[in-house]
Amino acid sequence: MSQASLSSLRAETLISGEEFRAAAALYTRVFGYERPEFSLNPNLLSALARNGGSAVGVRTADDELIGFAYGFAGRDALGNDFHYSQAAVVDAAHQGAGVGRMLKERQREVALGWGHRTMRWTFDPVLSRNAHFNFSSLRAEGVGFVPDYYGRPGTDRVVVEWDLTRDDDPFSDPFDDLRRAEPPALGRGDWGRAVYGPISRRDGSVGEAAWLAVPAQAPAVSDDEEERASHDLLRANVRQSLATLIGDGAVLVSCVRVDQATAVYLAVERPSRPDSGKEPSV
Repeated sequence: MSQASLSSLRAETLISGEEFRAAAALYTRVFGYERPEFSLNPNLLSALARNGGSAVGVRTADDELIGFAYGFAGRDALGNDFHYSQAAVVDAAHQGAGVGRMLKERQREVALGWGHRTMRWTFDPVLSRNAHFNFSSLRAEGVGFVPDYYGRPGTDRVVVEWDLTRDDDPFSDPFDDLRRAEPPALGRGDWGRAVYGPISRRDGSVGEAAWLAVPAQAPAVSDDEEERASHDLLRANVRQSLATLIGDGAVLVSCVRVDQATAVYLAVERPSRPDSGKEPSV
């Protein structure tokens, strides 16, 4: 998609039953869901949008809905309030063209309108492209890790937290310098393994960091037993590493490619939260 066509897109809050039905249809089509329990109820979207939640979309100049995101008000066990973004989907023909960023910015406006200062959502840690968008583009952080988030195998998730009040000034981001750090030259043989070492800060201090290598491309679904076993082992190693890192108090702040095959997460020590005295919980 060209920049000119991108500029013709518009992000908006969905408000009508027809819009909610179109959003539910897009959601089902993008994810390829066939089982009815995974479908999205338009009535639920309407209720969420009216009661502390969000339902936003991106349309083309021809009024075609090509992106959709929705969420709701959340509170964790420690009493931290946030806006929880349950899902964001973009039509396959328009992926990688900035639609996801438009959805998140519109959802941010809605969340701020409800009085939320942070937003949370989850993603599959093996999908490094999503991680790069979350940490490098939006400047959010990975603050939690939950194995089998949806109660079935293969649904391990990193919990992301995004400060909605943070502006474009790099100095308002406590991890700005770390997000720019050069990762070590890890490769396929390092996938799923955390590599520890020092990391220098802008102010001259030196902290502890861990780098975690994962595939740069999402592993393809395969019927081959050997490939499935390799994929299962990768997920098990990533699960163990993330559970240890985040369990020890680290946050994920970046995910960048080091070559065509490998991307690398950066995990660093979680700063204190003087505003509430409470750390995020999941």
